[in-house]
Amino acid sequence: MRIYIYFSLLLLLSMGCSTSPPSRGMAAAGGEARNVILMIGDGMGLAQITAASLSAEAPLAMESFPIAGLHKPQADDDLITDSAAGAAAFATGVKTKKGSLGLNAKGEAVRNIVEEAEAKGYATGIVTTASVVHATPAAFIAHQPFRNQYEQVAAQFLEQKVDLFIGGGRRYFLSAEPSQPNVLQEMMTQGYNISSYLEGPLADLPLDFNRRLGYFTAEDQPPKAQEGRDYLPVASRFAPRFLQKHSREGFFLMIEGAQIDWAGHDNDQDYLIAETLDFDQAVREALKFARRDKETLLVVTADHETGGYSIQPGSTRDSLIAGFSTDEHTG
Repeated sequence: MRIYIYFSLLLLLSMGCSTSPPSRGMAAAGGEARNVILMIGDGMGLAQITAASLSAEAPLAMESFPIAGLHKPQADDDLITDSAAGAAAFATGVKTKKGSLGLNAKGEAVRNIVEEAEAKGYATGIVTTASVVHATPAAFIAHQPFRNQYEQVAAQFLEQKVDLFIGGGRRYFLSAEPSQPNVLQEMMTQGYNISSYLEGPLADLPLDFNRRLGYFTAEDQPPKAQEGRDYLPVASRFAPRFLQKHSREGFFLMIEGAQIDWAGHDNDQDYLIAETLDFDQAVREALKFARRDKETLLVVTADHETGGYSIQPGSTRDSLIAGFSTDEHTG
C-alpha cells in the first residue's frame, strides 16, 4: 500500500525532472513513503506562483522543492477541465467528464485513493478553504454525476468516514427536510467529534485522537484571506500530526487552497496573490512536517489555471500589472 500510494501520486509529476538532491529529511525518490500529503492550489498556474514570489518578502516554500514537473490537466471530454474532473483524476487515476465526481468517462464509480487508504487502515483527511462538499474535496469523497449535488456529497461522508475534515459547508450537513437524514447528527452518532467556528478557532480546539474530527469553518463558503481567514496554515500544521496519531499505518491528506481559483474568476490580482501566499504558508507547514517525519511524500500541484493570468510589460516588484484573458479556466 505504501509503495502504491507513493508511485500513484508520483505519476502526477509525469514530466518531472530532478534539479537537485532531495532535501535533508524528505522521503528520497524511489524510497518508501509512509504518509502522503497532496496539496492542490486550485486554479494556480505558473504566473500565479510567480506573482506570489515577486510579492513575498522571502522565497516561497514552493520554490524549495527538489523536484519540479508538469502534468496535463485536460478532462476526458474537454481540453479545458474543471475542478471536479481535475481532482477526480488525482483521486482515482482516471480521466473523467467535466462536472463529474468519482466516476469514469462512462459514468461508472471508480475507487478513489481515500477509499484505498481506508481499506488498508490508513488515516485520511481533507482540508480546504472552500466548503468540504465543493468540487475538489468532493472528488476524494463522492461518486456523483454532478458536482453541485452538495447534499448528496455531504451524505457520502457517512460512507467514507474520513478521519479528519476541515472546511466550510456546515449548512449542507443539516437537512431542512424531515425525510432527509441529518448528516451532522448521524456523524456524531458514529463517533465524530464535530465542532465549528461557532465554538471557537481551530487552534483552540481540544483534541481527542481516538475520535474522528470534523471542523466547519463557515456555514457555506469561508471568507477570503484578505478578510481575515487564517486557518489554512494552522490546519496544515495540525492535520498531519492528528492523522499520524490516528493510525500507525500512515495517512493520506489532501489540502486545497481553493480561492486562488475564485480570484482568477474575479480577475482580481490582489486577491489572487493573497490566496497564493496563504497557500504557500500552508505548504511551508506541511514541508516542516515532512522534513521532520522523514517518511512523508509531499506533492504540491494545481488542477488547472484560472483567468489566463499574466504579468504584463512595465511591471516591477512593487507594482505588478495584471493581464487576464478570461474569467474562466484555461488549458
